[in-house]
Amino acid sequence: MMKYKEYEGAINDLVALKMKEIEEKENVRILHVIESGSRAWGFASPDSDYDVRFIYVRNTESYLTLQNIRDTIDWELNDVLDINGWDIKKVLTHIHKSNVVMYEWANSPVVYYTTEEWKALFDRVGDLYFSRKASMYHYYGTAVSNYKKNFGEATLVKYKKYFYVIRPLLACKWIEERSCPPPVLFDTLVETVLEEEMRPVVRDLISKKMKMEEGDKAPRIQEIDLYIEKLIAYYKDLLDHMESDLNRDWKAIDKEFQDMILDGYWKEE
Repeated sequence: MMKYKEYEGAINDLVALKMKEIEEKENVRILHVIESGSRAWGFASPDSDYDVRFIYVRNTESYLTLQNIRDTIDWELNDVLDINGWDIKKVLTHIHKSNVVMYEWANSPVVYYTTEEWKALFDRVGDLYFSRKASMYHYYGTAVSNYKKNFGEATLVKYKKYFYVIRPLLACKWIEERSCPPPVLFDTLVETVLEEEMRPVVRDLISKKMKMEEGDKAPRIQEIDLYIEKLIAYYKDLLDHMESDLNRDWKAIDKEFQDMILDGYWKEE
């Protein structure tokens, strides 16, 4: 149970109310609604907000106009809710690029609402456009960026920031070993690809982090720092020598989009 302004109840019911508001005021149909960020990854702090992400489709005429139509909906952003959605055209364009964000939205363990149409669509195009190199490069870049930004020469750090580095590096390991999108849950990555000798160290980090508020800092953990630096060096070399495997063909995904829009997919039967 949670309290938010005048609302008191379950987060699922609150999200359902917000999605109904969006459909009515924006004249869209929502296809898929999930939790993103630390709550989906499985290591939220006690005061973490809810990162609600959704995919929507507009009516057929909206895709046939010469006017520029927004392809995102930024609905709410405060200390409790962060609600943002993407148009299906934008989503499919990013799947074509093998953007890992779309794969994480599709595979989130926290699904507030979804449709059979979305699940079938992603089943048809997800594997077709998944690129090992593009995905690994994204996760590698995320890890490096977060490590430089949040650690550097600091002696006291937010433990939450460690996960913003470790998780993408473990995602790289998953892709390297399995050639498919990594799971969203951090615990699954730990259980399957993290070296056995590192698991107690990371589990201790998780335990400490779960008791800390968002702004709390603590001393750095040398064993984790060394592990991070080793993986960063390894994946830099691997990616420098990996050939591109992007599927650059547009025909299949164009056909999916055209069928969806021309069939009036935006309206429920």
